[in-house]
Amino acid sequence: MSFNGLLSTGCIAEIMRGVEMEKSVVQILGSKRIAGSGEQAERYRLLISDGQLAEFTVIRIDRFITSVVNRNERGEKRVLIILDLTVVKPGSAVGVKIGNPQPLTEGGNPSGGAASSGAPARTESAGAVSNGSSYQNRLNSSVSASNNTQSSLQESLTHPINSLSPYQNKWVIKARVMSKSAIRTWSNAKGEGKLFSMDIMDESGEIRVTAFKEQCDKFYDMIEADKVYYITKCQLKPANKQYSTLKNDYEMTMSNETIIQECKDVDASMPGIQYNFVPISQITNMEANAMIDVVGVCKEASELNTFTAKSSGRELTKREVTMVDSSNAAVQLTLWGADAQNFPTSTNPVVVVKGARVTEFGGGKSLGLVGGSVMKLNPDIDVAHKIRGWYDNGGCDAVINSVSTRTGAAGGSYSTEWMTFHETKEKNLGHGDKPDYFQVKALVHNIKSGNAVYKACPQTDCNKKVVDQDNGQYRCEKCNADFPNFKYRLLVNMLVGDWTSNRWVTVFTELGEQMLGKTSQEIGDALEYNKDEAEQIFSNISFASFIFKLRTKVEFYGDAARNKTTAVAATPVNHKEYNAYLVKNIQELTGIGKN
Repeated sequence: MSFNGLLSTGCIAEIMRGVEMEKSVVQILGSKRIAGSGEQAERYRLLISDGQLAEFTVIRIDRFITSVVNRNERGEKRVLIILDLTVVKPGSAVGVKIGNPQPLTEGGNPSGGAASSGAPARTESAGAVSNGSSYQNRLNSSVSASNNTQSSLQESLTHPINSLSPYQNKWVIKARVMSKSAIRTWSNAKGEGKLFSMDIMDESGEIRVTAFKEQCDKFYDMIEADKVYYITKCQLKPANKQYSTLKNDYEMTMSNETIIQECKDVDASMPGIQYNFVPISQITNMEANAMIDVVGVCKEASELNTFTAKSSGRELTKREVTMVDSSNAAVQLTLWGADAQNFPTSTNPVVVVKGARVTEFGGGKSLGLVGGSVMKLNPDIDVAHKIRGWYDNGGCDAVINSVSTRTGAAGGSYSTEWMTFHETKEKNLGHGDKPDYFQVKALVHNIKSGNAVYKACPQTDCNKKVVDQDNGQYRCEKCNADFPNFKYRLLVNMLVGDWTSNRWVTVFTELGEQMLGKTSQEIGDALEYNKDEAEQIFSNISFASFIFKLRTKVEFYGDAARNKTTAVAATPVNHKEYNAYLVKNIQELTGIGKN
């Protein structure tokens, strides 16, 4: 009796590609009752066929992976999992077995002795082609054994990550941990808890795994970035793309039944972490919140800064690390918490970050770590050795630009171009709608010390000048309140000059304290009670040279226009770096020394 035309041939492949197929007809090749509850107490797992892959069909394997099923003293047994295939000739048109194939032994050779191109492999299919019942039975038994005896998952048939879905509950994956987040805690009306997440990958794809509460305690210390693990019994759900950039529609959550075991014997088929490094000089062209991979040498690291967050009252720790690379640029990397505390400041390590987030403030671009970021120090990879050689051979001396330099609000000039004061006048800097920024090496000629400080509101978030009531009280009009005390703030006007011209520059509190080496309170007290001491404080930087980063903007006072220049940064001259800049300038002007 012929049943040709009864089945909806090819429908399974279309359904698995997401195509809407109505009333498809398939054949049940096997069934198994599975546990259920409530209205779904009676459920079955079915093995179905649409009749497309008949016996003797010739196929082209377009995409596949192999997975170890078993290891023993005789070697290892592998299974070939076909992820995608193309039918070359249907079985009805072939009708016979081609060649004289021999079964493969566990050692990978045909049982007949010599290798044969016709030897059949032990094969399973996944993705658009339905899995065979033998595969499902072996997988069920291997997972069951793991659950009952906690036996090694290395004996299990592994499943590719990109074939997982919420409709499967019997699987084992073998994956490498790309990144592991810190433990995060929460507390709200529903209670409190903690979690961590990790991003994992195999040959087929990547996925995020999150652990809560008990699972967080159980697995956090066990999991290490870059190691390979067997994982089973996690719950899959649609991925929240707001918090994940991984290329997977699903993500995993650990459960009380989750089993994770480290894979001690990692074969060459398991890919390592892949990087797509962006030169530091190109970060200035990246959009804010972009995720990038970066490698550089730590040129300098700030002291550990501990402070209390205003919004949460939590104590936070922070450190700023300046990274440089062979693109002759520098960028600031902000570290928090344990990363900041454990960073080795006494050396200049090579820093590799996968998944750093680009941040923008005042026109400058900086980097930060997020939950999925991975930072490695002095990793044993080629690019790290290469950049270490560049740095140790004086490459950092040519680094004169930082992409993290703050240059003003959007719409203004984003460059901190080197200019002389004469050049800024010729180019009419500051006459546009937005302020302009430039940097210059200049000498401090004179400081108006008489009015270098003012009495300000003592409130932490207010710097408004107060009015002395002559009764021991000081009034802040902004806060609409009187106070028995005040704080000193700096507003220093200094005349600075380069070899072309001079200019009056305003320096505010934070930068002024940095340049003068004293707090505003110390300077204010000296001006009030000890004029000689105050004079010495200001004279200490007279005729000292700094690299100034300046903001300039023409402002109108009545009908008169005046170019107001404010210092946003001032650092002592690093003569080695400044000389490298001068040499580079000479080469550009003369062509000498260029290849």
